[in-house]
Amino acid sequence: MLRDSDLSKTGEGLDVRACTFIKACLPGAMALGLWACATSPDALPGPAVEVPVAALGQEDYGSSLPAEYVLRPADRLSISVFREEDLSLQDVPVSAEGRVSFPLVGTLEVAGLTPLELEAELEERLGASYLRNPDVTVNVLDYASHLVTVDGQVEEPGVYPFAPGTRLSGGISLAKGPTRVANTALIAVFRQTEEGVQVAKFDYAAVRAGTMLDPVLMPGDRIVIGTNGLSQFWQDFLGAIPVFALFTSYTWRSR
Repeated sequence: MLRDSDLSKTGEGLDVRACTFIKACLPGAMALGLWACATSPDALPGPAVEVPVAALGQEDYGSSLPAEYVLRPADRLSISVFREEDLSLQDVPVSAEGRVSFPLVGTLEVAGLTPLELEAELEERLGASYLRNPDVTVNVLDYASHLVTVDGQVEEPGVYPFAPGTRLSGGISLAKGPTRVANTALIAVFRQTEEGVQVAKFDYAAVRAGTMLDPVLMPGDRIVIGTNGLSQFWQDFLGAIPVFALFTSYTWRSR
């Protein structure tokens, strides 16, 4: 999960391409942001905007969950072996390293597997040496890996658990919604990826009207409404991102 210290960096150590992007986009994009803040989209009859637009860089931010859930560290599982009570585990957490320990089998890497894939792996290992035609069932008891930080101009900032499939609007609702004076035209979602940190900007009015993508949250996302608590660098950076939800990526290097 992204920490406060990550978002309050002044930009030292940022990838050169990100800094170049910021310098190039600041003047025009800030003007565009001011124009967009002055207009509020009307809700239109028909389906809401659901499909990410490639031209706006939204490919990695979807409106639906993957077809199958992927296990993550901190998730809690029940693993049952039919007619083998001694081998069944009623409540086992996935470790921070993404592993679980199972009788006779030992330690397994489970992060990144679906429950069905874990069932198949356990059946294969148990069937190879210990049981004839083992029947394994894996259920997720608690999606404890699903935490989102909601910060800025909301009624109750904090870290909240959320159910898979919760969208940006639902994440804001967990914090009791924006404050009365919140700048709802400036909502940023920070997301950690393998390439670095990705940031997206949204207009809450457009999301609620169904005219802007309301993306599904991912574990570890951080939602910031307004720029309270962010350094001047991040305020300028967010101001440089067009309000119609253009996504961009940046990375910083550890020193």
